Amino acid sequence: MKTVIVTGGIGSGKSAVCACLKKRGVPVYDCDSKAKGLYSRRPSLVSRLEMALGAPLKGADGRLDKARLAALIFSNPHARETLEGIVYPILLQDIRRWQQRQTAPWGVLESAIILSKPVFDGVADGVVLVDAPEEVRMARVMRRDGLGREAVISRIRSQEVPREKADVIILNDGTPQALSEAVERVFFHKNSYISKLISQV
Repeated sequence: MKTVIVTGGIGSGKSAVCACLKKRGVPVYDCDSKAKGLYSRRPSLVSRLEMALGAPLKGADGRLDKARLAALIFSNPHARETLEGIVYPILLQDIRRWQQRQTAPWGVLESAIILSKPVFDGVADGVVLVDAPEEVRMARVMRRDGLGREAVISRIRSQEVPREKADVIILNDGTPQALSEAVERVFFHKNSYISKLISQV
């Protein structure tokens, strides 16, 4: 199966692009939600992180307190690197299993950070970057998540995407209809780079 990464920083619209692809029947692996799912599927993982990070991460119900973890890793680069060193190799194994199970000719990995993490090198055949002006992204995230401006800026800075690794860039600064049309051009037009890539045997 050919695999295309759909990436972009927070608020860029990569999830909206992937929603368009899902409607067309394309398998999509959402790396962020799958990584979060690891904590519930592997209870020992939370205990392992607590030990490595030296901080309590469980809520009153004994499960991972996601807000506590997010506050820790977004404010402490060393803590983020420690977490990534533990979680990402497990996530990579899950991605490989997902790819092996697919019967479709191609699928998509949705992730904001995958291009900047060497552990994932070689996991896909092509890269589509979804981008938008920073002010547009900040407004979207503040409206969507109820976060303050400084909190959003911190998250944007922690998810710098290496643009030079992208094969194609979709600029998402217009309407949902314009984005849908861009998705059609990039993924389904017979002469587009991505369309030719995924049609290769």
